[in-house]
Amino acid sequence: MLETLNNFFTIFGASIIVPIIIFIIALFLHVKFSKAIMSAFYAGVGLTGFNWVIAEFTPIVTKIVKQMVNNTGIKLPVVDIGWQAGSLASFGSSVGITFFVFGLIFELIIFALGITKVFMASNLWNNFGFMIWGTLAYYVTHNFWLSLSLSFFMLLYTLVIAEIQADRWSEYFDIKNATVASLHNIEQTIPAILLDPLWNLLGFNKVKLTPKVFKDRLGVFGEPTSLGIILGIIIGILGNLNNLTDIDAWGEVLKFAIQLAAVMTIFPLITDVFAKAFIPLADAIDSRQKEEMKEKTHPKRWFLGIDDGVGYGEPATIISGMILIPIMVLLAFVLPGNRTLPVVDLIALPFMVESIVAITRGNILKIIANGIIWFSLGLYASSWLGSIYTEAVSNYGATIPTGVVLITSFNLMARPLNAVVFAAFISQNPFWIGLCLVTYLVLLFLLRRYRSQIWSYLRKMSEKNIN
Repeated sequence: MLETLNNFFTIFGASIIVPIIIFIIALFLHVKFSKAIMSAFYAGVGLTGFNWVIAEFTPIVTKIVKQMVNNTGIKLPVVDIGWQAGSLASFGSSVGITFFVFGLIFELIIFALGITKVFMASNLWNNFGFMIWGTLAYYVTHNFWLSLSLSFFMLLYTLVIAEIQADRWSEYFDIKNATVASLHNIEQTIPAILLDPLWNLLGFNKVKLTPKVFKDRLGVFGEPTSLGIILGIIIGILGNLNNLTDIDAWGEVLKFAIQLAAVMTIFPLITDVFAKAFIPLADAIDSRQKEEMKEKTHPKRWFLGIDDGVGYGEPATIISGMILIPIMVLLAFVLPGNRTLPVVDLIALPFMVESIVAITRGNILKIIANGIIWFSLGLYASSWLGSIYTEAVSNYGATIPTGVVLITSFNLMARPLNAVVFAAFISQNPFWIGLCLVTYLVLLFLLRRYRSQIWSYLRKMSEKNIN
């Protein structure tokens, strides 16, 4: 049965499966049939648009990054080939496909019991983020139940973090009663919250560095399209430093500038289409809740888990992500002991900063500062996991590019918190695993008892940023 399901999802893919799931959920929420079917269509169109743009832009960015690398002459053994290989491997393992099926049932149960207030089942496709860690653990330990438990545990603490940032995400990205909860793009909420007092102490909250300020101060040059041109020229020059006297190099620089501007212009349009898939569902949730539950801090308020593609094209998100591309390449070379070279998944940086954007109210300086610290730690996590990831991925069906010794996914593996939890579970030491469980239970207790106070604190924290 599991193999049949795997084949089914492989054949139809996210652009078909996700719309079907959204359609079913919409009907369950009593959305009118016409709106439900349009929600499904918008989801399929949006996902297809994302895939087209990213598929076209990824090799372009990859080429520029490789040229930056060649300019330095430094070689790093663990090469980022993108998240797709990890996704393929997770569906190819017994642990992964078991979680995909029973994880959905588990998500429905814990939502029904009130353990989580995030309806994660609506974001089923991103479950591969949990599946890949269980797959790696199974390859290392050969313990099926321990590895499957790791995937379930990662789901549990991801939902806690997703609920903590839900009010901020929902308000900033302007989709009420919605949040993102993908394992690979949620843990950045932690440094965004913990480091915020430090950034305020340094005056970062008073620095007017937001898309709105860009637009107000720079006029036409503050528009996402113009900023794409400017960033594209800078990144293009960095990728052609050794050839700037060559007319061909300048042709490549200017072409990349236009291509990046196209992405920064088109992605928000696709995002608007994709968001239309979730708005009727979010409105239905709002109408179904009792009047008193519409209070933003009401303890019974719940959220729809949606795909983080909805936030990708938001100006602060995509601008910060693009700025971080050359920064992360530079850090990969200068950080002592790092063995990871981020390449293909650099295009995923806007996904990776979404929660930071929501927490900091789009303060680009804070987003970049948080990204530098957290993703630098992530490079070390990815370096440690390089051999494990390579062997597991190749064992479960993904092909390793010729000439590459070790592979990774910067988006999936450069995750300090997930790496620590993974280390605790594969140790098979009851103390470390127990410590993880106790920490989760404490966080869940605090969230259930003090959720309104936590949200109020985060709202006040975000309002300290000048917009």
